[in-house]
Amino acid sequence: MSEEGRPSGLSRIADLIAVDGRFAGDVVSRPHQRLLQVRRGERFVTLAPADVWDEEPALLRPTLEKVVEGAATILLLGRPKDPDLGAVLARGVFSLVAREADADALFVVLHGAFEHLETKARAESRGKWLQRYRYELGELIEIARALTTERDLDRLLPLILEKARFVTGADAGSIYVVEGEDPDAARRNLRFKTSQNDSIAYESREFTLPISNRSMAGSVALNKELLAIPDVYDLPAGTPYAFDRSFDQRMGYRTKSMLVAPMVSAQGEILGVLQLINKKTEPRLKLATPEDVEAQVVPFDERSEELLRTLAAQAGIALENAFLYAEINRIFAGFVTASVEAIEQRDPTTSGHSRRVATLTVALARVVGDVGQGPYRDAAFSTSELREIEIASLLHDFGKIGVREQVLVKAKKLFDWQLAAIRHRVEFASKAHEADCLARKVRAIERGAPKQELQALDEEIERRRIELDGMWRAVLSANEPTVLKGGDFTIVEALSRETYCDSEGHHHPLLTGEEVSSLSIARGSLTAPEIDEIRSHVVHTRSFLSQIPWGRAFRRIPEIAGSHHEKLNGSGYPHRLKGEEIPLQSKMMSIADIFDALTASDRPYKRAVPVERALDILGYEVKDGALDAELVRLFTEAQVWTRLHTDTGPRSISLT
Repeated sequence: MSEEGRPSGLSRIADLIAVDGRFAGDVVSRPHQRLLQVRRGERFVTLAPADVWDEEPALLRPTLEKVVEGAATILLLGRPKDPDLGAVLARGVFSLVAREADADALFVVLHGAFEHLETKARAESRGKWLQRYRYELGELIEIARALTTERDLDRLLPLILEKARFVTGADAGSIYVVEGEDPDAARRNLRFKTSQNDSIAYESREFTLPISNRSMAGSVALNKELLAIPDVYDLPAGTPYAFDRSFDQRMGYRTKSMLVAPMVSAQGEILGVLQLINKKTEPRLKLATPEDVEAQVVPFDERSEELLRTLAAQAGIALENAFLYAEINRIFAGFVTASVEAIEQRDPTTSGHSRRVATLTVALARVVGDVGQGPYRDAAFSTSELREIEIASLLHDFGKIGVREQVLVKAKKLFDWQLAAIRHRVEFASKAHEADCLARKVRAIERGAPKQELQALDEEIERRRIELDGMWRAVLSANEPTVLKGGDFTIVEALSRETYCDSEGHHHPLLTGEEVSSLSIARGSLTAPEIDEIRSHVVHTRSFLSQIPWGRAFRRIPEIAGSHHEKLNGSGYPHRLKGEEIPLQSKMMSIADIFDALTASDRPYKRAVPVERALDILGYEVKDGALDAELVRLFTEAQVWTRLHTDTGPRSISLT
């Protein structure tokens, strides 16, 4: 019908295929007069004369595009001009067919072509499956790594839900956590903790529901079995649970497919429930309308179930670790809080001191970490290091439990019983002198002494009473402690020479040597031995804290807390460290400790010093080489003490 019978050749082949029962089910078509296509399912073979390949390759371009996708191949009738047949076959041609090929030859070559496409499709499918498997495995490994490194429950739960939705293609989801300590799960509750939805934005609130078969999440928690539902609006008859549509109605959403998995501990204890909603064929699309749901949402398949089981198992372990870590944190926080309370019970006069020192020290550490110049421009403290500073500061005086209580709470230079003894002696001396004078007055009256002599005796009684009252007031004055070294001790020296006479006529000093020594204290209220005893609390602090296994994050707590009384010039205690031998954290704590001791209004042995005066005293310490000048400058310029007004009290103490 045309030159060289080309169309008639393709027509002959079409006729052969049409009458050959072996090609039953195949669809034959002529997309062009010079082409013949045989389609089997989604794949097809294009037959074309060889000169089409040579002269009209554009006719074969649509087929070649499908060759690349693995959905088609080409059979050439005759031999092309290109002498390199290997190159021709590599470019998409499956085989060459003789123009005069009979039905059997056509069957063999067409069958071979479709087998080739099927084999290629299976290979590509296996490749895609393997690629998907490797991808999913990689994701599960990354998820496992993320879950095992996150300990904060408030961040862990959203992370679990996000990863579960990602690997399954879920549009939305939520997580419930089991509450209660009863070993019988049916007596505990599920708390709705977090939810996510790619299609709509809303604020969720926590609520609880009982663990029972009345809800899907409760049923999964009770039975510890995965639940897959193609359409929650069409639950099978006899299902014990129902779906609450109130959320959908309120938000204009359509919940359809659902996959619910239990999260259990390594011991098989139910910890929570992971609920996924609406598996999408295209995860990036949003479900804005019911039509979108119908078009995009499909039931969760077996692969999704496998992936969720794997992830739920990982999540259960991560959740258990988070619970255990939170419990350890609570125990740890309780220990620190109890320790601080124990310190303050020993010395109620310093109540709140440990917390204030911790607040000031951490605040100063933050200031130091933000400095971009000066000697501490490279200093920076991580969250863990700031927590270490806080705990060390809270426990810096713990060693006071090893100091005698009477020394620890000594408010004046003399103990109360010492002051009472002096008062008794003064009163005795006054009464004894009065009795002596009265006895002399009686004898004078008996011998008829003049009025002037009797009056002189009365005046002597009054004079001695006034003198002893003055001595008592001098004792009371000298008994008051001072913040700085100083004071006039001439009165104390005079008192040390005073005596009184007992009923047997023996003379005794009005003040003992120990009392004179105490009243002569130049600063504070403690004698040298008592100061040594108080200072020993630092040794006790370090000794006690060193026995606690703090772990790597907090391993320096004993050293930091045990060095807060060291001075740059080596005048501190207990080890007389100098300069860089003292940890930076301890240097900051020293400033906070001194400042709070000066400005605290709860000390019975002294009045609170105004901030300006306290800063002056810190300045004197800097001049003496005791405190770090740069740290005191930063403390002053940043007005760190104002943080005390914003500190709301004890905060949660954590291991991280």
